[in-house]
Amino acid sequence: MPAWAARDDGIVLAVRVTPRGRRNALVAGTDEHLAARLAAAPVDGKANAALIALVADRFGVAKRAVTLVAGETARVKRLHVAGDPAALAKIAASLYEAAA
Repeated sequence: MPAWAARDDGIVLAVRVTPRGRRNALVAGTDEHLAARLAAAPVDGKANAALIALVADRFGVAKRAVTLVAGETARVKRLHVAGDPAALAKIAASLYEAAA
C-alpha cells in the first residue's frame, strides 16, 4: 500500500511513528508511509493520542475525524481520516512536495 489511499469517506494513511522526539512533526517518509515524530512517550496510549491530534491538525480536521484502524502497538500505524478524499490526498501529497 502506498503512504495513503483514497476511500469513499476519506483517506487511509500509513504512518511510521518515532516517539520521544523533541517536538511533534508529520513529514514525508518513504513511498510506503509518512513519518511522524512525537514528543509523547509510547505509554498508556499517549503517543497514539498525540499522533491523532497531530494528523488532525495537519489535515485540518477535527480529532474525531481521525481513527486509528491498525497498529495500536506497532511503529507503523494505519489511520483513517474522514473528509473529502481529493482534498485530503492533496494535503498528503504536499508533505512530499515540501520535502523535495
